[in-house]
Amino acid sequence: MDKNFDDLRPYRDNEISAAVHRIAENPLFDKVMQFLYPGGNLAVLKEKFLQINTIVDFQYQVMHYAINLIAKKTMTSFSYSGLEELDRSKRYLFISNHRDIVLDSALLQVALHDTGHRTSEITFGSNLMQGQFVIDIGKSNKMFKVERGGTPREFYRNSLILSHYIRHTLIDKMESIWIAQRNGRSKDGNDLTDQGIIKMFSMSSDKNIAENLAELNITPMAVSYQWEVCDVEKVNEIYISRREKYIKKPGEDLQSIINGFLQFKGKVHITVTQPLTIEELNERAALEKNDVTAGIASLINERIFKAYNLSSTNYIAYDILGNNESHIEKHYTRSEKDFFISEMDRKLSALNGDLSELKDIYLGIYANPVVNYLKSI
Repeated sequence: MDKNFDDLRPYRDNEISAAVHRIAENPLFDKVMQFLYPGGNLAVLKEKFLQINTIVDFQYQVMHYAINLIAKKTMTSFSYSGLEELDRSKRYLFISNHRDIVLDSALLQVALHDTGHRTSEITFGSNLMQGQFVIDIGKSNKMFKVERGGTPREFYRNSLILSHYIRHTLIDKMESIWIAQRNGRSKDGNDLTDQGIIKMFSMSSDKNIAENLAELNITPMAVSYQWEVCDVEKVNEIYISRREKYIKKPGEDLQSIINGFLQFKGKVHITVTQPLTIEELNERAALEKNDVTAGIASLINERIFKAYNLSSTNYIAYDILGNNESHIEKHYTRSEKDFFISEMDRKLSALNGDLSELKDIYLGIYANPVVNYLKSI
């Protein structure tokens, strides 16, 4: 297996300067700088940007600043827990629930940096890594390409290469990795791990699956948003998908990224759990062969369900769907419930369709984390 992985790997330090110059020459550069530094002198900002020549500089001076700015503008709080219990000398395969295209992984990088850990490499779908501007920003930010689609033969080959790259990155390069638990965001609030991800992890070694996966230091984590990112867009996609194949409009993913940056998210929290142990993996691997990957996926799900930081919005939706108001005094106030309902009505008024069904979908997005938590305890 080629250990260069040039087609998918992030940039190296000696490639950053050229990437920065390409970014600065793109017409979108000025718009990005105006967003990050409103009223700033663009010529001065560009000159400073062009001095960036390492990945660390790019991540701290650009990405760390940008994500903190987004957090300040669109969140009432951003917090994290669990990282202080991880060994900073070790590397981790962070497997995460997936609610926002960019922010889930970007927020983890801020948390890693602020707790003294090295930032991780980040998976980025080939469907999103389009255009030199996006490619340069992504690969300068330790993002590596994950191929989407293709024939069964191409899918197998791409999965094999990805599996070897993940092992190479964790063990040889000594870099952590963030990867989503499934292909694409959770649309309905159900954070479920795709068994195919587990199968892909195991393709890079001939050892038994428990020993193989233990070497990767798989570390489940949950990112929790009080107000779901792109909630009304997710409602619309689910509603249409129940009737016909949902086809994304040109530029829809990019618009979702922008919405994720700009929409109000309230309280946001990341919980990082302990790595899966060889004992836990052996226990699941002792199941019948066909159930091994399902058992390991279920183990990851349980960790994520328990780690999800439930908010007032989750309990409100759960109680509305069950006609149960027993949580009012404990988890939310009457005014919070009234505001949640008014926001739901306002957002859904922009959609066409059966209002009752649209409300059920909307409420499910917020209620399902409570349902899953209660199942896991």
